[in-house]
Amino acid sequence: MNFENSLTKLLGVKYPIIQGAFGWPGTGTSDIAVPVAEAGGLGILTTICYKDPEEFQGDLKKAKELTDKPVSVNFTLMKDTKYTNDYHEEFIKMTLNQGIRTIFTSGYDGTAIGHRFKSAGVNWIHKCATIRHAVSAARKGVDAIVIVGLEGTGYKSPEQHTTLINITNLVKLVNVPVIAAGGIADARGFMGALAMGASGIYMGTAFMATKEFKVAEKFKQNIAKQNITDAKNAKKIYDMEHGGAASLASGVIDSVPTVKEFIDKIIGDANVLLDEMKDWGRFEE
Repeated sequence: MNFENSLTKLLGVKYPIIQGAFGWPGTGTSDIAVPVAEAGGLGILTTICYKDPEEFQGDLKKAKELTDKPVSVNFTLMKDTKYTNDYHEEFIKMTLNQGIRTIFTSGYDGTAIGHRFKSAGVNWIHKCATIRHAVSAARKGVDAIVIVGLEGTGYKSPEQHTTLINITNLVKLVNVPVIAAGGIADARGFMGALAMGASGIYMGTAFMATKEFKVAEKFKQNIAKQNITDAKNAKKIYDMEHGGAASLASGVIDSVPTVKEFIDKIIGDANVLLDEMKDWGRFEE
């Protein structure tokens, strides 16, 4: 199946698959973003993963040299921290100078940064956790929205819904592509999100469990060996402080492949699922 749609055209990628923005030092860099881009998805470099703007600039240039496919930059905004609009000023200038086609904002209101990029002809996508904030972002001019369900990792909101509720409702409330995040790590999650109305998927935990991701092998194996029935995993969905290093997507992760192997498997298995669904038409009432 050709997975081209409005989102892939907007991003300039082959598949509507986006690598999540990581927040730990040294993780959301070209080391993961470039392999994702080369495999047909959209890789993201995250500004807060770098010790300073100069390190970011060098890595962004490296990414552009290593692939001719699109990569993106995420600007994380956090209340009551140093990660404000002012903090990102040099990162913004460097991103504009490198001709990046799409940027993401996440955390708090990304309007100031988003509008600067839009005025330069760059796509602006905002990641949020609640339907209310997603509708607000759409009104402020985003080109697409990532919305994270309770199944995802990271800080939670009491107003947050599950991925299923997010997508089936938000697609009726906004007129921009909606990107599903939270608990997705295989072809069934991918196809389920598309069937619910999402234009693509955004995965963090799944890409942490790939060979290219820069964390210890033990960390990756812990993701692959997690049992979804363990009480500690069930509690993640209710943790309002932080959902833990890995999301409930870990329930369908059982190996540590390369990024290319992982994306190829999602697309290959998705095509098998499509063939199976076609067979359902043989059953008569």
